[in-house]
Amino acid sequence: MAEQHMLEKYAELALRTGVNLQKGQALVINSSIEGADFTRIVVRKAYEIGAKDVHINWTDDELTFLKYKHVEEDVLADIPNWQIEKHLAFAKDGAALLSIRSTNPDLLKDIDPKKVAKANKASAEAMKEFRKYTMNDRIPWSIISIPTGDWAQKIFPQLSKEEAIESLWKEIFKIVRVDQEDPIAAWEAHNQLLHDARAFLNKKAYRALIFKSEGTDIRFELPEGHIWKGGSAETTSGFTFNPNMPTEEVFTVPHKYGVNGKVTATKPLVYGGNRIDGFSLTFKDGKVVDFEAEQGYETLKHLLETDEGATRLGELALVPHSSPVSQSGLIFYNTLYDENASCHIALGKAYPTNLKGGSDMNEKELDQHGVNDSLTHVDFMIGSADLNIDGETADGKLEPVFRQGEWSLE
Repeated sequence: MAEQHMLEKYAELALRTGVNLQKGQALVINSSIEGADFTRIVVRKAYEIGAKDVHINWTDDELTFLKYKHVEEDVLADIPNWQIEKHLAFAKDGAALLSIRSTNPDLLKDIDPKKVAKANKASAEAMKEFRKYTMNDRIPWSIISIPTGDWAQKIFPQLSKEEAIESLWKEIFKIVRVDQEDPIAAWEAHNQLLHDARAFLNKKAYRALIFKSEGTDIRFELPEGHIWKGGSAETTSGFTFNPNMPTEEVFTVPHKYGVNGKVTATKPLVYGGNRIDGFSLTFKDGKVVDFEAEQGYETLKHLLETDEGATRLGELALVPHSSPVSQSGLIFYNTLYDENASCHIALGKAYPTNLKGGSDMNEKELDQHGVNDSLTHVDFMIGSADLNIDGETADGKLEPVFRQGEWSLE
């Protein structure tokens, strides 16, 4: 474990800036048993803040692997109603949700991708109603990460397990600003910078963004009334929270029928415990019509076959190449971190909050406005040091937004 005072600061940051836990509010934590020591710190601080209850959903990588290895597909796809009702009960009560992620990136690499895909789809279908609470910001939620031995040694293979974990803790503390004297104040300043960038883009209201770099040449049409978000968000009841820690992005919704061109991933994607690498996607009228992958082709194929919406996009995010995650020079094999090193897009469901009035629209109305729906939402990275982005105005004029991987706003 890292130094106690740093762990205390991290837990405090996750609760006060991440989910912004309120006195008398319940807290649900998703965590692995390998992170039990840190989770206990979070629980203690949550009760000190005034949480009325803290519920932990424990996971264990070894047990997860054994289940996928030995259990039949139909059993994996059978999600008990009590699990669904448990999550909905907390959401209806207005609980905060904190996910402490620390999974081995290669956990399910030896499991049939079809089996994993079927289980993921079943889980997504079962939790569809619950996900409306998070994707529409009805409750505060946040995702953070802590090191585990397998994950740390994936990033630092030359180090012993203990050394790798220590090195990863140092990187995490730096990237999420826990190493600063007042991390909460540092996040307030950081959120303001992201709010300024999204305010600029919202004022511009570009008709489309055009990305060009090695292997990427694509035009993303943006729906009328699209909204750029980033940094802290606000629940429907008016409480500020930070969904992702770290976060370096501003993001919006691309038009589900208006994406044309080719994108090439610039970092690996770990999906369902399997690695997809060296891959590219070709879009026509918003839909993936061709794809390639040097590694994980079958996993990517199953992802795209989740449902109709999985072949279309739900998110477009801008991240400068100079972000702290990028400047670390590391590949984290963890989407929470890698997506904040690079501009990225997401296959699958869009956030209704990225469209004016979207949270009050039904699925048909969202579709009519070009907002995608799906059981999945999977980010992958397409940014690089040579990426140029142009914004297309309503009258067809092109203006620089990114040059050589960095903001170029005029």
